[in-house]
Amino acid sequence: MQSIKNDKSTIRAWAMFDWANSSYNLVITSTIFPAYYTIITTTKKSGDIVSFFGFKFVNTALSSYSLAVAYLIMAAILPLLSSTADYRGNKKSFMKAFTYIGGLACMGLFFFKKNDGVDGFDPGILELGVIASAIAAMGYIGGVMFSNSYLPEIASVDRQDKVSAQGFAYGYVGSVILQILCFIVVLKPDLFGITDGYLPSQISFVMVGLWWIGFAQIPFNKLPEGSPNYDKSHKKSVASGYQELQNVWNQLKHIAVLKKFLNAFFFYSIGVQTIMLVAASFGEKVLHLGTSKLIATILIIQLVAILGAYLMSLLSKVIGNVGVLMLVVFIWIGVCVAAYFISNEYQFYSLAAIVGLVMGGIQSMSRSTYSKYLPADTADTASFFSFYDVTEKIAIVIGLSTFAFLQEHFNIRISALSLSLFFIIGLVLLFVLQRTDSKELK
Repeated sequence: MQSIKNDKSTIRAWAMFDWANSSYNLVITSTIFPAYYTIITTTKKSGDIVSFFGFKFVNTALSSYSLAVAYLIMAAILPLLSSTADYRGNKKSFMKAFTYIGGLACMGLFFFKKNDGVDGFDPGILELGVIASAIAAMGYIGGVMFSNSYLPEIASVDRQDKVSAQGFAYGYVGSVILQILCFIVVLKPDLFGITDGYLPSQISFVMVGLWWIGFAQIPFNKLPEGSPNYDKSHKKSVASGYQELQNVWNQLKHIAVLKKFLNAFFFYSIGVQTIMLVAASFGEKVLHLGTSKLIATILIIQLVAILGAYLMSLLSKVIGNVGVLMLVVFIWIGVCVAAYFISNEYQFYSLAAIVGLVMGGIQSMSRSTYSKYLPADTADTASFFSFYDVTEKIAIVIGLSTFAFLQEHFNIRISALSLSLFFIIGLVLLFVLQRTDSKELK
């Protein structure tokens, strides 16, 4: 198979997958859906308490629990899926399947609407919305895992920082463009003759699904079906995914820096990913910003994040990847502490700008750092990235569950402050990695 390393058209096509699926991350995870969900699940009769299959939850805690379950399921099945992709040599087919599942689930949120039923909902409508949002998350998770596994195949080690940052930058730009289109629909429904107050948000959910599936066709048409290193003569059992994780774990014993990096990555990911998933709910619940202000805030975050991803890539050439990660994690600790004391929307906007600066940087730098530490001769990059993604997904499960539990038993400010503990542990582990890694990345 012809080499695709450093091919500009292939890299652009790969980056377009971030362009496509980041629409989910912005509209469904970060802006319109969280605000929409919080508003319509808060009633005069029950306040912010909702009934889900007969069990009572704080509405925002329920959304955190549902996402935690989605991530837990994906953490459990990703090894099986990656081994199947290795067995068949068709990981792009899995990217396609998860894209269609996620996109259609977003469209299904169109039917999640408050009405005159019991406590504001007809029976089953709340369950439909929560389950559809969880399935959309699963589609996003699966697609990203298989997309990540292409990175070491399309870029040489010396270019992986830049290519990884390019992917995130494409994602931010694409999602911002769609967010602006949704912003127009939500804030100016009269331009389209819309009088139903819920319909603009519902239309936005459909737009996300169409955008996600539509632009994903670009990488689907360009990327190879499987790894260029795939050898049909060495097929493995479909059920060998968990053994593959064990094999990766066994290899980590001989790759000390990679193991230490993953330990640090696990803890700081608990904080990073949880904040990204609950930020909009936090803003609505604590400050009652409303959909329009939340959208504007997240747009600021996305635009600043583009700068952050490239800035961190440049900074890594000066202080190294681990040095950049330590700096960014330290800033995240400050974000958690500041969130506890925040009292007005202007403080929230300032904090959002800081989050944007470090959000893109830490994701891009983590992905490329892990890719650089991988054994140069490995053919099963999907297995290594499956391990990476399982690590991240378990971290998210712990983060979301902790956040939701503390919110139900204390309050959402305590939940935000608690995340600083995970960042502190991650920072200490990065410090240990920096001191012991004689081959620190530059």
